Amino acid sequence: EHLRSVYPDQVFVGTVPAIKPAAERTRSGLVSVLATPGTVKRQYTRDLISSYASKCHVRLVGSRNLAQLAETYMREGFVDEDAVRAEIEPCFIERDGRRTDIVVLACTHYPFLVNRMRKTAPWPVDWIDTSEAIARRALSLLPAQAHDAPMPADTDLAVFTSQNPDPHAVRLMRGFGLFTG
Repeated sequence: EHLRSVYPDQVFVGTVPAIKPAAERTRSGLVSVLATPGTVKRQYTRDLISSYASKCHVRLVGSRNLAQLAETYMREGFVDEDAVRAEIEPCFIERDGRRTDIVVLACTHYPFLVNRMRKTAPWPVDWIDTSEAIARRALSLLPAQAHDAPMPADTDLAVFTSQNPDPHAVRLMRGFGLFTG
């Protein structure tokens, strides 16, 4: 909200922590929400937990470095897996013979690192990734002429908002199978 007030003419796309689907899917009742420190502190996040996950133990994990690690990965194509592990480790708890089985990715940047998270996690979990919803929202905000650009119907598109996208980011997006124009 701060950015929206400072830049009222700029459109921002964010994510709502997917706490309701996490609470519906968990078998252990142990859910972690991996988010930015700001999201963890917001009353809105706590209200979502109260409304949808009151029967679960929800651990809020505010990562100070994961968004930057994701940006580095998008720019340079590699990331320090030990640093990723250190950021996600607090998400994994054991209690009364049960383990965390769901981790909600509550930042638009985090899905870029989900494969590294899977690789470095202490045990397998269901990572709730809202990137498709984020992409649909971003696409809905594009000018109509962008929707009319000719391309095959089954093409996945990466859109850069800067005039000169970083070549490493373009290469990485193409590596994900995305059309970059």
